Amino acid sequence: MEDLDRLYHERPKNHLVRLSLLAMIALIAGTWIFGNFVETENTNRLANVERFLNELRPYPLQDRNFDLSIALSWSSDLIDEKGWEAMSTTLAISVAAIVLAGIWGTLLALPAARNITAGFTYDPPKLLWTLIVGTTRLVLIFLRAIPEYVWAFLLLALLGPTAWPAVLALALHNSGIIGKLSAEVIEDLPREQLRSLTSIGASRLQIVMAAVAPAALPRLLLFFFYRWETCVREATVLGMLGIVSLGFWIQDARARNFYDEMFFLILLGAFIVMIGDVVSTLVRAYVRRAS
Repeated sequence: MEDLDRLYHERPKNHLVRLSLLAMIALIAGTWIFGNFVETENTNRLANVERFLNELRPYPLQDRNFDLSIALSWSSDLIDEKGWEAMSTTLAISVAAIVLAGIWGTLLALPAARNITAGFTYDPPKLLWTLIVGTTRLVLIFLRAIPEYVWAFLLLALLGPTAWPAVLALALHNSGIIGKLSAEVIEDLPREQLRSLTSIGASRLQIVMAAVAPAALPRLLLFFFYRWETCVREATVLGMLGIVSLGFWIQDARARNFYDEMFFLILLGAFIVMIGDVVSTLVRAYVRRAS
């Protein structure tokens, strides 16, 4: 114990870290005090929580003991009535959106990567390549800077209440994100192999297919499936615009105060995301073994 106490007192002391911690504590205290987070009214929160948890139970089981057979029957009826259609629509929107985003993002990532446009050399790129890199990166910034909801509202006015506003909104926003991340991955690839292929006269397309794609594919698949999970969640939310997906029925249940249905539909959306995570893990493991 004496050695531990001695080492503790002799440890290097970083005053910047201590000041940062004190500033963070002061900032939290200030926001708590001046942000009106402290409520003056004494509300019965426990009663509200108990009421809300009871309303999350299936309607036939509220205010009675839990019965698995009744719960399964209620769940089956809800899935047949709304669940399958809503899940299939949500899944279709997310898959269509991420496929388009993957294609657009990858195509934009290649000219946005400086080592591709510069010809895989350390020499400064010419003005033309500089303009290509800058313009492409500005396009990627523009695409990801506008939220999916804003894209969806704009496209809804153009295309009407169909699934396409949600698909294109998700595709445009996520193509900016995938393009940015993919360009960074491509730029971080080892230059030696790229330079060696350049030295023997390989074209940019040949270098991309022979060296860039195999090396970057595992990371690109990781981004692809992660953004697909995001598309599933956002497709659920965008369904509130009137598209008959999970979001549409979640909003409908919330408007009617059917919290049991709302909670069950939210769980269905989480189930789709978990299935996507399993598929992502299997695909990336297969790609790692193959490479």
